[in-house]
Amino acid sequence: MVFADYPQIIVNFLSYKLNIQARSQLTVNEYAIDLRCFFRYIIALRTGVAENDADISVVDAEYADGISSDDIYGYLLYLAQNRKLKPTTRSRKLATIRSFYKYHTTKSRLLKNDPAKDVDAPRLPIGLPVVMTMDESLMLLDSFDRSDINYKRDYFITLLFLSCGLRLSELVGINLSDIDTDFNRFTVRGKGNKTRVLFFNDVCKDALRDYLEVRQKATIAWGRRVKDTDALFLSRNGLRLSNKTVQWMLNRQLKLCGLDKRGYSAHKLRHTAATLMYSESGIDVMMLKEILGHSQLSTTQIYTHVKSEAVKQALEKSPFNVKHKEPKVKKRRQNNDLKLYEDQPKVGKLLFDATDEEFIEEDDT
Repeated sequence: MVFADYPQIIVNFLSYKLNIQARSQLTVNEYAIDLRCFFRYIIALRTGVAENDADISVVDAEYADGISSDDIYGYLLYLAQNRKLKPTTRSRKLATIRSFYKYHTTKSRLLKNDPAKDVDAPRLPIGLPVVMTMDESLMLLDSFDRSDINYKRDYFITLLFLSCGLRLSELVGINLSDIDTDFNRFTVRGKGNKTRVLFFNDVCKDALRDYLEVRQKATIAWGRRVKDTDALFLSRNGLRLSNKTVQWMLNRQLKLCGLDKRGYSAHKLRHTAATLMYSESGIDVMMLKEILGHSQLSTTQIYTHVKSEAVKQALEKSPFNVKHKEPKVKKRRQNNDLKLYEDQPKVGKLLFDATDEEFIEEDDT
């Protein structure tokens, strides 16, 4: 993404994120889009022009300093009511605005005012991640057409998602040079260009070898040559496989399995892998954190809640989880009146008479 048409105050912030904080290009692109949308909203609000026609080149230090916390709250309301964005998306956009103002008030010191500092983020819903069952995962792996020219590639991609819990960007970013010569381990570049080492299990090793034998087959069949020679996963054009192509492939297979209406996606395969590793394989949560490449343990702990939910569901299957009938009311005649006794405490064969406040002997009959 080229930032030539962005004002310098935004470009400086994006450059800091990319070059100093080592954020990925994809993340920096999202920052740019978030800030463009925010300032377009403010300009449109103040000038009356259509939002898409708003020219963000007017944004400089003076303009950014003139924005208030009320403007930001108004923007969040606009995102909720007009754009129908989820709380998680609105929270992320607010985080970008906060980061922009924090940089320019504490690092570059171009701005004096930080209107985002005390703005409350949208309350996020607490929920468990959407995951596939083991049976559904196996159904997905079995759904690929073995006669398809990309069968071995697409099968290996899906298996790698389910076995290692990779992010989509991590998977498509794998290079041949990231894999050791024995096919035992490979290096993954995660968020913020952080790297971690993961290992292939035996099934993944076999799938990798099968794919490498035909890696260039589709490209050659289309009369093209391989351009991204180090990319593990290739498109038919000989280029690194894109995120969108992987998403399209998985959506096609999910539809073929009848699982397309359940909210599954490439990222849900990552959730599935993490959930099954924790709940079925008994992997420690700290180890799971390292495998998934989480920077915070709290992010990983959502999968412990998944196991708790499974425990809850198991306990709900208890044979005692049924409503029992109300205890029968006992009748006993005392002083020519009909007395009612409802499960009064017993001592041996003695029954307590609440009226006379003395113990009377219960008939054996």
